[in-house]
Amino acid sequence: MKASDSIKVHLGQRVKLLRLQAGLSQEAFADRCGLDRTYISGIERGVRNPTLEVLYIIATGLSIDLPTLFVFDHSV
Repeated sequence: MKASDSIKVHLGQRVKLLRLQAGLSQEAFADRCGLDRTYISGIERGVRNPTLEVLYIIATGLSIDLPTLFVFDHSV
């Protein structure tokens, strides 16, 4: 697995974890962010490579700051 694929997978897992902790479905979260649900799904599965702007939108939708989005738990 390429490093770029690995970081996308880790990011997707992080977004999904934070979304679930916020009690949001993919659809509700996508609506909150103004993004398509399938795009959120792709990010969470690690197959999409979101831009910095989209990452900011996601962080805002989760009510967190952008650096918090990148706090990965490597023990998982």
